[in-house]
Amino acid sequence: MKVGLVGFAGSGKTTVFNTMTGLAVPTGYGGELRLGTVKVPDERIDALSRIFSPQKTTYAEIVFCDIPGEHGADRAGLSRKALQQIRDQDVLCLVLRAFPNPALEGDPDPAADLEAFHTECLLADLEIVERRLDRAKKDKPDALELAAFDLMKTTLERERPLRSLPAAALNRAHLKGYGMLTDRPLLVVLNRAEGEAAEPIPPALAARLTELDAGGLVLSASVEAEIATMEPADRAAFLGDLGLEESALTRFIRTAYGLLDLVSFFTVGEDEVRAWPIRRGTIARQAAGRIHSDLERGFIRAEVIPYAVFTQYGSEQAVKDAGRLQVEGKDYVVADGDILHIRFNV
Repeated sequence: MKVGLVGFAGSGKTTVFNTMTGLAVPTGYGGELRLGTVKVPDERIDALSRIFSPQKTTYAEIVFCDIPGEHGADRAGLSRKALQQIRDQDVLCLVLRAFPNPALEGDPDPAADLEAFHTECLLADLEIVERRLDRAKKDKPDALELAAFDLMKTTLERERPLRSLPAAALNRAHLKGYGMLTDRPLLVVLNRAEGEAAEPIPPALAARLTELDAGGLVLSASVEAEIATMEPADRAAFLGDLGLEESALTRFIRTAYGLLDLVSFFTVGEDEVRAWPIRRGTIARQAAGRIHSDLERGFIRAEVIPYAVFTQYGSEQAVKDAGRLQVEGKDYVVADGDILHIRFNV
């Protein structure tokens, strides 16, 4: 999962990047795009790895991309260059400044920054949609594609993000290759001063996030970036001083997984124990395709052991002996924690 960190200069975006990745890249008005990869902690993978002792243990990963912000007195929002850099991200994470910054004029106004970002994304998407509709007068596209772009135009003109359209209303196959910004899942991080790190998002801002079909998270990046570099044994005490029970990364992962409605299934063996994140509701044949396209193309069946059943019996053979191995077809909906063996033939 690729997460693009975006925000206006001075929002603390790069500090949030350091908080999530444990890196210590320099902050300031730089133009360099930075990447950092973190493993998604999962106690189930830890337990399976202890049992199978594989040559390799692979956790789900999040790749954070620190996208350069904008600065300058005449800037009201992000430039088109910055908008273009976020089109290939799976999730957009907008960092809003909610702390005093002596380097900037005026008090922080996270609500206004949110609206500025939302507006620029709307306008960027609307430009793409209108350009496609103009070409349609010459191309004579498929009627269903034309209807999809008409629906998107109406939605954007109403200042609604495309992500608000359910799959039943908008066939997103027509969006491939266009990189629609308002169709990306949006997670908003309210970056506060240390003393406000444990306070919830203000009700008005929380209501606006609901209207935009976006998730929200509060943190104090300046202090939590320091905590991220500490030894694990020391982190809990410092988080407790802030009134927090979990690290920023843990809270971010939980919020992002909830926003995307992600679950994980596992593959196990002597070679590798691995977690595979998928959208909730994914069927077995599609899940097999996450592992390799050949498994989806030649899918025969899935042998399934729910994680709770595996821990109850302690081994795959014991599960089989107890008659608890599930043999499922291509339309089986994979559940969180399922251990899968895919049988296929190509």
